[in-house]
This record gives sequence, structure tokens and C-alpha cells, in this order.
Amino acid sequence: MPGDRKIGVAMDFSKSSKLALQWAIDNLADKGDFLYIIHVKSDSADESRDVLWTTHGSPLIPLTEFREPEILKKYGVQIDIEVLDTLDTASRQKEIKVVTKLYWGDAREKLCEAIEDLKLDSLVMGSRGLSTIKRILLGSVTNYVMSNAACPVTIVKDPISHKH
Repeated sequence: MPGDRKIGVAMDFSKSSKLALQWAIDNLADKGDFLYIIHVKSDSADESRDVLWTTHGSPLIPLTEFREPEILKKYGVQIDIEVLDTLDTASRQKEIKVVTKLYWGDAREKLCEAIEDLKLDSLVMGSRGLSTIKRILLGSVTNYVMSNAACPVTIVKDPISHKH
């Protein structure tokens, strides 16, 4: 039911994750919904933070705080004006609540954990468009999450990088 859903978007600030964010806003988000921006960092320079937040991630960060450079610096996240503008606009125009949650560790596992921790109704993520060989050697975060997620997962492909 629109208005009380919890929609997650996997965000690594790549082009494909930005496309996934825009897709989620355009096609899923509705007045009153919660939009969770989930960012997984592979490591942290701050070992005490790793120990403290490795299991459950950071506290929830409201959009009003996530815009602040000091907050981004505290969590080791690069400022991305395009993403912040998209979130600000969506928050105002669609009347959705935007919250960010950061995790440290393996993206595949942490995204699946986020689905359960945040009790997401759905997750939207981008696809990097790896070749079959790279996908086999490196492992695809997308394939892993699709196979192991406890909610529906929508994969948004970049139409330019996926042309044959």
C-alpha cells in the first residue's frame, strides 16, 4: 500500500546506482513512503567505528543531516551533489521521508542484512554490466542479492552500457 512502504536503494554513487535511485523515485516512491539509501563501505580507517558498527551499521541518518559536510566526513562518505539534489527534490515533491544507513563490510552480505534490519518492502539496485567472465571471477553483488534477499529486488540497468 502506497504511503507506508520501506523502499531501499543500494547506493555506491556510481552511474548505475544513480539510475536506480531515479528509477525508484519515479516508479515506486509515493507520498508517505520511506526511502532508505543504503551505502556499504568495504572498510574504514577508523577501527573503533568498524567494531562498533560492523554488525548493525551506522545509526539512521536523516536527509537533513546527510546533507551536512561534517556528517559525510564523519562517516567517510564523499559528497555527491547530484545525489543530494535528487534526494532533496524527491523528498519535497513526492513527500517521502529519506534516510541513509551506512554499513561496513562485504556489499553482498550487508545489503541482504539491511533488507532484514530495516524491514524493507523492496530493494532497488543498479547493475554495473560486468561481462560473464568478470561476473564469475569477481562475483556479482546483484546476483547474490537477488538470490538471497528476503524481499523483491529490482535491478536497473544502464541502457547505454547494456547495448549489444
